[in-house]
Amino acid sequence: MKQLIEGTDFYYNEEGLMVLTSKYHLERGYCCGNGCKHCPFNYERVSEPRRSLLILQQQEHGKSKEEK
Repeated sequence: MKQLIEGTDFYYNEEGLMVLTSKYHLERGYCCGNGCKHCPFNYERVSEPRRSLLILQQQEHGKSKEEK
């Protein structure tokens, strides 16, 4: 198993939880279905209706970043 690198493969959020990055997910090569924050696979294995909610949240987050 690959040694994960903090700041590249993951970071810790404000609650102290480990968050995997898009880079990590792309290297893994598939959606795990857990609804990961940085999923680059459009949440393809997440069940509805959660998948639609996650996609909507991701789109809204992208719009708020563009406005800044």
